[in-house]
Amino acid sequence: MTPGFPITDEHMHIDPRAKGLKAVKEFQNTGGTHIFLVMKPSWTLGIKVTKPEDHIAVFEETVDISKQINETGVTSFPVLGVHPAEITKLTEYMELSKAVETMKGGLDIAADYVNRGLAVGLKSGRPHYPVSPEIWDASNEVMEYAFTLARDLDCAVQLHTEDVGEPELIDIAERARKTGIKMHKVVKHYAPPLVDVCERLGLFPGVLAGKGAIEEALEQGTRFMMETDYIDDPDRPGAVLGPKTIPRRTLKLAEEVGEEPFWKIHKENPEKVYEVDIEL
Repeated sequence: MTPGFPITDEHMHIDPRAKGLKAVKEFQNTGGTHIFLVMKPSWTLGIKVTKPEDHIAVFEETVDISKQINETGVTSFPVLGVHPAEITKLTEYMELSKAVETMKGGLDIAADYVNRGLAVGLKSGRPHYPVSPEIWDASNEVMEYAFTLARDLDCAVQLHTEDVGEPELIDIAERARKTGIKMHKVVKHYAPPLVDVCERLGLFPGVLAGKGAIEEALEQGTRFMMETDYIDDPDRPGAVLGPKTIPRRTLKLAEEVGEEPFWKIHKENPEKVYEVDIEL
């Protein structure tokens, strides 16, 4: 089906080893039109990173999948970077200082893809699980490096982090602000519906479209994007949320509250954050 307005999933993974383009078709057939295609973590693709250049294989695969998606009639925009959990993988076989340099080097390469117009944003953040103080500090250093790169490129950064409430969002915002990045280009991926808090801090939430979350977000306004974090993992079908989720939720809610909020959420907001055109 084709809705009268764009429907965008702001964080999705597509893996040819899993559902691949079939998942894109499911998204499209339920009304989806645009995808921000985020690279999968290196180790999930069987790539062992020992130097920054090892990330190139991940980036090339993501850009290639994006081209295949665009041939289906769905428009996709690649987001490339280094998953923050990589620091735990790397420190199994290298010193922490080398792990930090390897991750920063991977971000440098991702930044070059953005500079060449092959990607629209960077991916960074910090671990979503407990780590030592040393790893935590190193992860924040890498995340702040991503902010600096994005500032210079004038592009967005999607952040994968721990579960956040207001204190965590304040910490992230303070770290971002000191680098000089435009605050609306700092995207909290997998965000709870804390739209008011994010607006006050300048951050932009990608609200996970779980049960009741979008309704809660809409009560605070329309300054957010919607995402499923669909992983496309053959061992975890449908995780985190399935590819049909956002089109179905959007169209159901549009019947109740009208289409107008969704023009903002699915078109104007991602256009502002990522500086792309969201057209039907």
